[in-house]
Amino acid sequence: MTRVKYILLPLFLLLSPMSVAAQGTNVAFGTIRQDTSLPVEVTADNLSVDQATGTAIFTGNVLIGQGEMRLSAARVLVVYRAEAEGIARLEATGGVTLVSGPDAAESERADYDIDAGTIVMTGNVLLAQGRNALSSDKMSVNLSDGTAQMSGRVRTTLQPGGSN
Repeated sequence: MTRVKYILLPLFLLLSPMSVAAQGTNVAFGTIRQDTSLPVEVTADNLSVDQATGTAIFTGNVLIGQGEMRLSAARVLVVYRAEAEGIARLEATGGVTLVSGPDAAESERADYDIDAGTIVMTGNVLLAQGRNALSSDKMSVNLSDGTAQMSGRVRTTLQPGGSN
């Protein structure tokens, strides 16, 4: 009977939902490497521009596209570089969704640093990859190599089996 416990315990732990309490978890994100030099297309219900601060605020059904990547949110602040030399960063808030290839992530906030090629999502982050899902407090996406790191109470549900 003791031998059966030793066999079933690892199997149970493998098949049950897992809570990952490590410093962070690295995962793939998206199917392609994102070219951050591509144009950024923004559509929204409203736009407010402040020339003095070099910012623009898009509100209402905001959809941002760059290459194969799509980001949607209720509000997006666009911060321009000095002398209007392009976009420095985007700050999205309110029901943020990021989609790249088959992967999709949701959070309360996302900060996209164009020059660094990174997106940091915070606040109830949920990443869906096929049948698997991960959640955490924070996810940092590196667009140049298509990877992400999740940190802050990472939790995942792994689906056993499959036809790989």
